[in-house]
Amino acid sequence: MSVTLSSALPRQVADAYVDALIELDPTIGTYLGIRESSGFLPDYSPEGQEEIAELARETLARLDDAEKLPGAESDAERRCGRLLRERLTAELAVHEADEGLRTVSNMRSPVHTVREVFTVTPTETDEDWAAITQRLRTVPRALEGYRASLELGLERKLLGGPRATATNIGQMTEWLGTDRSWFEDFVADGPGTLRAKLDAAARTATDALAELRDWMRDVYAPAVADAPDTVGRERYARWSRFFNGTDLDLDEAYAYGWSEYHRLLAEMKTEADKILPGAGPWEALAHLDVHGEHIEGVEEVRVWLQKLMDEAIEALDGTHFELAERVRKVESRIAPPGGAAAPYYTSPSEDFSRPGRTWLPTMGATRFPVYDLVSTWYHEGVPGHHLQIAQWVHVADQLSRYQATIGGVSANAEGWALYAERLMDELGFLPDPERRLGYLDAQMMRACRVIVDIGMHLELEIPADSEFHPGERWTPELAQEFFGSHSGRPADFVESELTRYLSMPAQAIGYKLGERAWLLGRENARKAHGEAFDAKAWHMAALSQGSLGLDDLVDELSKL
Repeated sequence: MSVTLSSALPRQVADAYVDALIELDPTIGTYLGIRESSGFLPDYSPEGQEEIAELARETLARLDDAEKLPGAESDAERRCGRLLRERLTAELAVHEADEGLRTVSNMRSPVHTVREVFTVTPTETDEDWAAITQRLRTVPRALEGYRASLELGLERKLLGGPRATATNIGQMTEWLGTDRSWFEDFVADGPGTLRAKLDAAARTATDALAELRDWMRDVYAPAVADAPDTVGRERYARWSRFFNGTDLDLDEAYAYGWSEYHRLLAEMKTEADKILPGAGPWEALAHLDVHGEHIEGVEEVRVWLQKLMDEAIEALDGTHFELAERVRKVESRIAPPGGAAAPYYTSPSEDFSRPGRTWLPTMGATRFPVYDLVSTWYHEGVPGHHLQIAQWVHVADQLSRYQATIGGVSANAEGWALYAERLMDELGFLPDPERRLGYLDAQMMRACRVIVDIGMHLELEIPADSEFHPGERWTPELAQEFFGSHSGRPADFVESELTRYLSMPAQAIGYKLGERAWLLGRENARKAHGEAFDAKAWHMAALSQGSLGLDDLVDELSKL
């Protein structure tokens, strides 16, 4: 930096934080496209976690000073400072409650990060593969640090959930394979000149993963066998702040989930009757699984999804969005096996040398119904996650590096992506009952997430007028039954989702609640501008302001 931190404005403080955090967590550097990070992994031990927390505390103190300086009142500085303070405060609350000592999940934990970071590590040159060799050699240390955190959690009676633990043990077993591990498969495409070193490093990583898997199976799983899978109101409220960027009224959010459930159910019944007269929504979806439009083949579905996103970009650019050329590129990929069932998106590197990518977990399937893909890829790709996150990276020089990359609030991004699905419906991109029922099924899934995620963690009562177990208290078993009976998705997806909600409390509610925030912000701006409201201009301004927590988001969107 060209200025001292004592004279830095909020955006400079935020960017200094990014630089320092990359040193502590090289996986962040890899996701940002920094090749120098490729050979390293973070310290997941209690000491490593505390080092990151101390950086957050120091940054908040610097932000206090920065916000007093001339120029800090500008919109650009104010928004960045607002985000940085909210995010670091929420992260510290999670850390100081020792949540990092019981992080076990089917999709969000250190062991998942250790594997997944290799999928975005550069592999173009011999130097890239040499760095991968070095990173593979650091896997044992990274996993030992993670185990040390879990061991301290056991000592302090801070236990991960038994369901997530069992699932993760199964995932690690799949990654270890029978003949070759995931790490050994990954290095198979490396250069022959490094073959011996790559193979040895991959075996080192494999042995470390096997050691962690065995400890989780033989020691950790029995120790947490009687622990609850749910977290209770206090922990849930803390995680809700972390994922949503605001202190929600959880009982109001639960009631909102039910209101959306009833609204969507009525719409689904209408569309289902068009597909199979007299049938209910899930009967119609089951019919589409067999008789509806579908794609045969894994590579064929990847190509089809790429075409869907390319067509969306062509149709939307210049009409509803104004997209820079580098934002127009997004890649469709097939997710590596052994992960969770939900599709996901990875952001472009800071220089766009690695584009944004959508990932489809096939779960062993080779036949893919179209109704289940279209709306989902509007969510993951265009105009969903890709347009928002790639636009942040594109305008990083106007925001800050922090806002454009690691400062994201989950509910902001997931809310935009769900808003994007609704926008495509509003714009007429779901013209037939088949695709529209798929869209409504996806919306229903998000409404059900609010109901069951809050309901089971807080053990709330099911409404007395419900047709499903009226008056009973939610449990994970009831949640899985309810979710499965109100979704067109297969049983393995439903099970994976419930494990996700149990091990990532309050993350899944951000889709529907985030969408509500985006819709409210748009409605407020529309009322303020009247007939002069320009949806394209509003979309681009909204996508170019960086992330914010939900309350702050509504406030800022309403002013655009």
